[in-house]
Amino acid sequence: MRLGIRLLFAFFLINGIAAFFVLRVFMAEIKPSVREVMEDMMVDTANILAELASDDLAAGRLQAGGAGHSLFAKQVQRYASRPLDANIWGMSKQTLDYRIYVTDAQGRVLFDSENQAVGADYSQWRDVARTLRGEYGARSTREVESDDTSSVMHVAAPIYVTTPQGRQIAGALTVAKPTRTVQRFIDRAERKVFMGGLLLLALSAAVGVAVTLWMVWNVRRLRDYALSVQGPAIGDEAGLAPTALAVPQVPGELGDLARAMDRMRARLEGRDYIEGYVRALTHELKSPVAAIRGAGELLQDDLPPADRAGFATQVVQQSERLQRIIDRLLELSKLEQRQHAEGSAPVALQTCAEVAIDQTRGRAAQRGITLELHGNGRNGAWEAELVTMAVTNLLDNAIDFAPAGSTVRVELDGATLAVQDHGPGVPDYALPRLGERFFTTARPGGERSGSGLGLAIVRRVMALHGGHMTAGNTSPGLRVVLEFGAG
Repeated sequence: MRLGIRLLFAFFLINGIAAFFVLRVFMAEIKPSVREVMEDMMVDTANILAELASDDLAAGRLQAGGAGHSLFAKQVQRYASRPLDANIWGMSKQTLDYRIYVTDAQGRVLFDSENQAVGADYSQWRDVARTLRGEYGARSTREVESDDTSSVMHVAAPIYVTTPQGRQIAGALTVAKPTRTVQRFIDRAERKVFMGGLLLLALSAAVGVAVTLWMVWNVRRLRDYALSVQGPAIGDEAGLAPTALAVPQVPGELGDLARAMDRMRARLEGRDYIEGYVRALTHELKSPVAAIRGAGELLQDDLPPADRAGFATQVVQQSERLQRIIDRLLELSKLEQRQHAEGSAPVALQTCAEVAIDQTRGRAAQRGITLELHGNGRNGAWEAELVTMAVTNLLDNAIDFAPAGSTVRVELDGATLAVQDHGPGVPDYALPRLGERFFTTARPGGERSGSGLGLAIVRRVMALHGGHMTAGNTSPGLRVVLEFGAG
């Protein structure tokens, strides 16, 4: 299972469990909370009405059959018949739901607002019995045993009368209210809580998806960065130094991990870079060192003057070859430590080409090769010394391969410079490898190969200028094109 799916599943599981329990608690608490509030209000109502009924009860006007002479009874009857149309938070209320009955000290009903139980003995009902004993009396009774919505809440309050012995309980007044009258408020509250819970769950899911995508995106950036470290160091195939990869910019611990990976990458690339250099340099130095050693051993013997001179010449030539390899390695090493060219004042590409031609004209003349410059190059913020070095190395390479009596052309076109020779060209399989460190091809006539560093220097110079080098066979000859970046 992929990381993103695991994170999303874990988030939904935790969020779903939390939402389930929170919703369950809310839904379970709504109904009893509403009923508790209703009971609290009925307690106040019962006590107020008990005070209003106390005078009529003390005067005997609430005795069974005599309620018609009671002002309290008449007012309660008028209450029950009042017209009503109230809008309570979007809910319409058009009936008054209180039932009020009064019992004497023995629990017998003296007055009932609905005229249902006058004369009945309510002394065993919890609301009346407890109230007559001076305790808090209340009960909830279902009108239909199997229907919870048919329950009616009864709350009683004592009716006090004043006697020579003090205030005494002379009866009880009970206020009754069906719970179905508040059920619609309960249902609406439950719906709102449920819909709010679903909305919260949806928002949480959206946040979970966003967090998961963010986490997976950053982890994948780190993974891609780690995979790039596993591959060959950038520049190994082109003879360039390892180029610093962009460290993923991620916050927190992931950022610390990215920076640690960058330090590890730098150490690994530095080690691989040095190892590659050492292996390649050892391979290149082996041939001239072996030639010098062989010639030196032979020079220790008695040799004819002509042979001695030949071996001495070989020692000098191989020493010069070693010197060229070392000099170019130093040049390439300096270039590889740089991240960009340093060009401030505009530099004319044509001027750099002319300087390079002047520096190589003597060597070309020794081989009977003519150097020509054609076209016009534009100016750019390039580093003149590096551009001249690149063109010089291209010309040296072209002179090595061009046949005697031929022409090497330097062609300029804006920010593009091309060097064209008329030599044998390069095998097609070798074209992609031109510019690798120490990669060379055989010279015409079986002459010794070069150091394999000239084109590596050219490619590195182009990289520093934001440009690139391309090469292609022209039959005959090889054409190498330098395209400089915006300068």
